[in-house]
Amino acid sequence: MSTLEEPTVSCPYCGESITVLVDCSAGPQRYTEDCFVCCQPIELIIDVDSEGALAGIQTQAEND
Repeated sequence: MSTLEEPTVSCPYCGESITVLVDCSAGPQRYTEDCFVCCQPIELIIDVDSEGALAGIQTQAEND
């Protein structure tokens, strides 16, 4: 099973769909990554299940 996932998320600023790289072996995560389209900072909230698979991903504007 690969620990790297490439989910597609929507930017909370411009609404464009972007693909992000997630390393599921790091467990649940929260970090900021810039949108590849509008360059605004997106906060990514990654949920990983007990088996190390991506269980969900949420995005929000950095200041929300």
